[in-house]
Order: sequence, then structure tokens, then C-alpha cells
Amino acid sequence: MTGISPQPTEPETPPAAPPRRASAKRAIAAATIGNALEFFDLAIYALMAAYIGKTFFPDDNPGIQLIQTFAVFGITYLVRPIGGLLLGSYADRQGRKKALMLSIRLMVLGTLLMAFMPGYATLGFLAPLGIVLARLIQGFAAGGEFGAATSFLVEQNNRRKSFFGSFQFASQGLATLMASLFATGLTMTLSDAQMTAWGWRVPFVFGLLVGPVGFVIRRYVEESPAMAKGPEREEEPSPVRSVFRHHWGGLLIAGGALMVSTALNYALQYMPTFATKELGLDDSLSFTALLITGVILTLGTPVVGLLADRFGRMRIMLPAAALIGLSAVPLFIWLTRAPSFLALALCMTILGLLKAAYFGALPSVMADAFPAEARATGLAFSYNTTVAVFGGFTPAIATALITATGSQTSPSYYLLAVSALSIASLAGAYRIRGIR
Repeated sequence: MTGISPQPTEPETPPAAPPRRASAKRAIAAATIGNALEFFDLAIYALMAAYIGKTFFPDDNPGIQLIQTFAVFGITYLVRPIGGLLLGSYADRQGRKKALMLSIRLMVLGTLLMAFMPGYATLGFLAPLGIVLARLIQGFAAGGEFGAATSFLVEQNNRRKSFFGSFQFASQGLATLMASLFATGLTMTLSDAQMTAWGWRVPFVFGLLVGPVGFVIRRYVEESPAMAKGPEREEEPSPVRSVFRHHWGGLLIAGGALMVSTALNYALQYMPTFATKELGLDDSLSFTALLITGVILTLGTPVVGLLADRFGRMRIMLPAAALIGLSAVPLFIWLTRAPSFLALALCMTILGLLKAAYFGALPSVMADAFPAEARATGLAFSYNTTVAVFGGFTPAIATALITATGSQTSPSYYLLAVSALSIASLAGAYRIRGIR
């Protein structure tokens, strides 16, 4: 099978020299602030789902209303593989920097629509259609962001690629942190009626303010060393064609390794809503628990990246994936039998620590599954396809499982299943590709 044949895990060109400290800081800042903004806008939708549902999806049944809102959350993830292919190919042909600039422009446009779209009471059926359009634009932009940003980071320094790559997911932790800060602060200070009327829009307006900052930083950062090859790049085959003809093994390894991390990420974002709707906990307390997780992911992920560069990526990721699967069921059982803020906070802290352990080295493992000339395309497609299937629909799947089975612990079995799939993918990366 050509799809899983061994190939070098490193680019054919000699490793770039370690960047100057100032250049490295600019590279990390350029990727991190844009990622944080884009994933903040995606995460805040999940946290504000109950209020967005009341504004755009009027229904007498709150459960149906929530499923409709999360369905839009999931459906718009279907456009992300398309954005990944188009913007990823653009990054491989024209450079990581240009692709990063374009993705942040698109995300600001989608956020603008989210922030100011009138509700159902004003526009009728056009209002939910407008929200779908906004989410499609955001999904397309985020689809290209991962491949370009991850490639940009891991290509800065071949000897520290786990550390540099870890900022891809640390920035997502920062996004979770910012989103939970907004959700906690707003629900503590505003009434339910105020949140439904205008409070949920505040975080999206904040996203509009941050957008220009990320654009300016990215404009003045240097291009990735791997892209400085000269005019011969124009004669290389299409990155999209190359990925689908020669790198199916890379797609399976990268996507499979990402499954458990993606499902857990959106499960953590769903848990405050789960605690509020299913367990009867207070809104602000539930969002505070997510705030703790955001701190862990933001600060812990780069530490794991450093350790992975020193001790090996698989030595950390395989045990973390196994523990995620083994701990999910007992943690959910404990939380549902003794629902409290302390139980919720401890469950999310444990899962957050395990996620950080798995998260830290994951971007560099995924990047090593592809050669430099098709890396952004391969990363973007594998990432966004996996996110669409195992991430974007996780809240809707969790809600549907609870509704269908009547068991509040049913979402934990979903995490157990995807952890087993990720362990199998990591084993393939180790044995077939020699990724350590």
C-alpha cells in the first residue's frame, strides 16, 4: 500500500539554523495571537449556546433548542476541510505568512456577522441563516489556520519543534481561558434576560478588537525558513494532488492521533452547559471550572513540549491517551452521582492535565507525517476532517446520547472509544513512520 509506505519524517532540506531569540518570539507571537483569536471566536459560541439558541432558534422545548444551536456549531465544521485544502495549498505554494494573513481577515468578517446579526424576532428565518453564514466563514478561516500556523511554528527550529509546535495548542488553551473569563464574568454580572438580549454578543465584539492586533503582528513577522527555497517552488506539483496521491498514510496518522484530543477539547467546552442543563449547577460556577482548565492548557502545554523534545513524544502521548480513555467513565459517573462545583472543577482539572500532556507534542507528530512541500495542506485537511467528525459534533452527540439513553454518563463512553483509535494511530506512527 502506497498510503502507509515509510517515508522520512524530516524535510529533505537541511534543518534550519536555530532562529535568533527575537525572531523566535515574533514567530510564536504571530501564530499564537491569531490562533487564540480564531479559536476564541469558535469556543465562545459553544459557551454562549443557550443564549444564542434563545435569540435565533425559538422553540418551546429548551432541549430541542439547544440541539439546534449545537447542530449549527457542528454543521459549520463541515466547511473546514474545504478551507483547509484551499488555504493549506495556498500556504504551501505562496508561503505560511500570506495564508496566516488571509485567514485572520476572514475570521474577523465572520465574527463581525456574529456580533451584530439581528435575532429571530427581527429578521425571522433570515436570522438563523445569517448565523449559519457567519459560522461558515469562521469555519473556512479556521480550516486554513491550523495547517499554516502549525507548519510555521515547527519549521522555526528542527531541534525544538515539539516546544514551538506546542504553542499551536497552547493558543487554543488561551482561547478557552479568554472565553471562560468572558462567560464567567458576564453570567455573574448580567441577568438571564440581559444575557439573551445582548450580553452574549460582547465576546464577539472583543474578537473584532483583537483582530487588527493579530493582523499587524503577522504582517511584520519573517517567513518560515522552509519556504525560502527560491523560484523552483513554482514547478512543484499541486500540494492537494500530492497529499491525496502519496500521503494517505500521513492523513490517517495525523487525523487518528488527533481524535481523542479533539473530542476531549469539545467535551470540556460542553461540560459547563452539561452541568447547567443536566445537573442544575449555577452558570457562573460552571464556567469558572472551565476557566481552570484554560489556565492548565495555556501554561502546561508548552512545558510538555519542552519535555517531549528531551525525552521523546511517544513516551508522553501514549500513556496520556490511555489515561484519558480509562478516566472518562469513572469521572462522569462521579460527577453525575454527586453534582457539585467541586466535583465539576476536579473532573475538568484532571481531564485538562491529561489533555495538556497529550496536546504538547501532538502538533510536531502530525507535522512529521508530511514533507515540507505538502505539510500545510496535509495538516489542514487531516486536522479539519477529524475536527468536523470527532470535534464539531461532539456537543450535539453528547446531548443526543443523553436524550436517547437517559444516561448522563453516556458521553464518557464516546471519549473511551476515540482514545482507543488515537492509541492505534500513534502505534502506527511509531512502527511505520518511525516517529518517536
